[in-house]
Amino acid sequence: MVSGGVRSILGEGPLWSAPDNAVFWVDILGKRLNRLSLEDDTVAGWDMPEAIGWVIERERGGLIAGFASGFAELDLDPLAIRPIVDPEIGVVENRMNDAKADCFGRIWAGTMPFSCSGETGAFYRLDPDRSCTRVDAPYTIPNGPAIAPDGATMFHTDTALRTIFRIAIRDDGGLGARTPHIVFEAGWGSPDGMTLDANGHLWVAHWGAGRVSRFDPAGSLERSIALPASQITSMTFAGPDLDRMFVTSAADGVDEQHGGALFEVDPGCRGLPTHKFGG
Repeated sequence: MVSGGVRSILGEGPLWSAPDNAVFWVDILGKRLNRLSLEDDTVAGWDMPEAIGWVIERERGGLIAGFASGFAELDLDPLAIRPIVDPEIGVVENRMNDAKADCFGRIWAGTMPFSCSGETGAFYRLDPDRSCTRVDAPYTIPNGPAIAPDGATMFHTDTALRTIFRIAIRDDGGLGARTPHIVFEAGWGSPDGMTLDANGHLWVAHWGAGRVSRFDPAGSLERSIALPASQITSMTFAGPDLDRMFVTSAADGVDEQHGGALFEVDPGCRGLPTHKFGG
């Protein structure tokens, strides 16, 4: 099923908002934020002044967004953007790419080069007090992360390496070593966005292979769901019971009927609640 009728150049960052009963997603290169209402299937959209990688809800209301110029508060009605911090001042060749909030109200976000080549990207943690810490580098195309409910473990990838890593999160917010968890086989494309379901299985978007897959806790492929677009970028569980899955895709560089669409698939399981930024 294709939802919303919107086509993105580079759809990414799907986010389930329970308060809005809606799914947000971004078009990074199209510089646009979209919102699909699950009440009536209507789509609203907002043009942004620069590339936008993701949005995350904020505990006190509104959104936090990852722009090419860094972290910012984002209000939609009326539209207002208030910068928080640029972790890479002067690095104009980079942009934000993917992020998640954890159970402690922290945001984990990666940066990458617009060109998708060269290890100029890094991984950052934005704490509720708005301090920003560089926690890992280098990266070419950081994607994920998927963070365990207790906030002690994350799964993260550098898409360019075709490997998903398991990383321990220390009590002080620092990270342990990247430990290879899943190495993509030939024909699988490259790992992109990820999320965990309520059973502890990892869902992964296959960029270049037209599907999403579910991996068991040991990292073995459990099943895949094919989609009518090749460049699949990320997914989120949605709905009051968290039993619906919405999947983003990209049209950049391909000529496909459904490239860049937002899809809905039946995951056959439930997801985890969406965490918010605590600051």
